[in-house]
Amino acid sequence: MRWGILLAGLLLTGPLHAKENWQQVKDDAKGQTVWFNAWGGDPAVNQYLDWVSGEMKTHYAINLKIVRLADAADAVKRIQTEAAAGRKTGGSVDLLWVNGENFRTLKEAELLRTHWAETLPNWRYVDTQKPVREDFSIPTDGAESPWGGAQLTFIADRNVTPQPPQSPQALMAFARAHPGTVSYPRPPDFTGTAFLEQLLISLTQDPKALTVAPDAATFADVTAPLWRYLDDLHPLLWRKGKDFPPSPARMDTLLQSGTLRLSLTFNPAHAQQKIASGELPKNSYSFGFTDGMIGNVHFVAIPANARASAGAKVVANFLLSPEAQLRKADPKYWGDPSVLDANKLPAAQKAALESRMPTGLPDVLPEPHAAWVNALEDEWLRRYGSH
Repeated sequence: MRWGILLAGLLLTGPLHAKENWQQVKDDAKGQTVWFNAWGGDPAVNQYLDWVSGEMKTHYAINLKIVRLADAADAVKRIQTEAAAGRKTGGSVDLLWVNGENFRTLKEAELLRTHWAETLPNWRYVDTQKPVREDFSIPTDGAESPWGGAQLTFIADRNVTPQPPQSPQALMAFARAHPGTVSYPRPPDFTGTAFLEQLLISLTQDPKALTVAPDAATFADVTAPLWRYLDDLHPLLWRKGKDFPPSPARMDTLLQSGTLRLSLTFNPAHAQQKIASGELPKNSYSFGFTDGMIGNVHFVAIPANARASAGAKVVANFLLSPEAQLRKADPKYWGDPSVLDANKLPAAQKAALESRMPTGLPDVLPEPHAAWVNALEDEWLRRYGSH
């Protein structure tokens, strides 16, 4: 009997203890200024983060400052520079929107706080079937908290392209039938690089090699089908492959004007959002290759030398709240896929989230190991960058 009481007591103290700790985090966060470095390349993203700032001020007395980046690598360099200068505390970045190669760089240099993400109270809503514990094949070790999903997605106008090309071979035939109307963003734009990875997964004879860092001895063999494909494709592209759109946003503009027949995005809800804002033709639709399209989860991380780590945790936890995830998933505001499991939510929120989930998407293919990003970009630039 006594053991039963003792066991019950132990079971009770676990969650209570976690709750007390979280109360302490919230108390420590009050009045803190949190510098959140985030990609600032989309007005919908920027407006969403402005809303988050307002919520943090109103409900948590946290002053959330958004540093809008052209590229997360800029913040990574700043964190590395501070570490090299011995700045162990009081860093300039408290929270960073990050994944892939940038995460690998920071994690390998031990410049991130680890083992905090799954202590957030709202982790209980996360869909752990999604790749939320690894980032481009690198274990996250609780150093990143997920806050959105993504999948490489093509966009076309149904009036112009009723039948989309749904494999690399069909894309080649499509480009041949409609020369000058297909392109992709110039690497190292991350959507352009993702397009290279997508083709490589589809074309390589050795897909297993992509789950680990590239090996100099086998790189040429593994990637040979990709370069052969691009050598054939480029002369058929917009401006004969001598020039590439600098960004997906530019591709949208070229699709809207009728110059291009296809655009590319990393957000499956992007077309809905841009139709609503009048930036894409009314009959635009999304599609992918029938064998699947690469996808990932994007995260926030806390640098090891963050000045306001308590505030950063409270922000990360809010980003995982059903309220914040529902708003983010709404194409009216952003249309970024949620990382929550609808089945873990109360009925009304479950229905709302399910109604905002993009449907009819191809299977999600895992990203290659993070080290492939630089290797593919370098080789692409060597072959095609000087055109």
